[in-house]
Amino acid sequence: MEVIPAIDLLAGRCVRLYQGDYEQSQVFSENPLEIALQWQSLGATRLHLVDLDGAKEGTTINLDAISTIVKNLNIPIQVGGGLRDRTSVERLFDLGVERAIVGTVAVEKPELVEELCNTFPHKIAVGIDARNGKVATKGWLETSTVEATDLAQRISDKAAAIIYTDISRDGTLVGPNIEALKQLAQVTDIPVIASGGISSLTDLLSLVSLESLGVQGVIVGKAIYTGKLDLKEAIQAIGNGRLQDIPPDIGNSTLV
Repeated sequence: MEVIPAIDLLAGRCVRLYQGDYEQSQVFSENPLEIALQWQSLGATRLHLVDLDGAKEGTTINLDAISTIVKNLNIPIQVGGGLRDRTSVERLFDLGVERAIVGTVAVEKPELVEELCNTFPHKIAVGIDARNGKVATKGWLETSTVEATDLAQRISDKAAAIIYTDISRDGTLVGPNIEALKQLAQVTDIPVIASGGISSLTDLLSLVSLESLGVQGVIVGKAIYTGKLDLKEAIQAIGNGRLQDIPPDIGNSTLV
């Protein structure tokens, strides 16, 4: 299961929000590139960037910071926040971004998402951010009437992944919503990436039981910034080469 560190960009700085509330932001670094390089050095195989200003305004705002990170890292980067037209998505791909994450348009312009998935197969991820089971839009500032599971069922099979966030748990360190993740994974064949609430190795290990349902990754944020979770240990616990996947050395045992 892939462990993906997150960098949330607000006014060019690396921040974390509490339950998506822009009024409850905590600045962790004035230098997002430095943070990105740190996560890469600890073994991250992918980076998750969110343009919080872009999500709020409906257009990419932190393009310079995104470009700087992409140019200086050698691992795949996925970016979301404010991607509501084809031009914005193409601009990111031109920078070298590996995946573009769309959210609001999946509810408001499903035909655009279908077009993007057909044009850029397996390069478009769909962010489903849920508040009490309903999909939130426009940087989580509005809540639609669409059920998260219904949206998951409608997404094109050409999408790279569904990134599911339980907003009530985001930035709270109270653990993932296992039941909601299970319900979502059961209605789609697209890989699911969990997000929101991760605080410990125990939380990560609780997701392993959902791997067979298609939960193939987890985004970690506040826990690795506050030191509650060590990224390197997290990757060793559930990532490639995790201990439970390594056959034991039975030496000269005669057991068959």
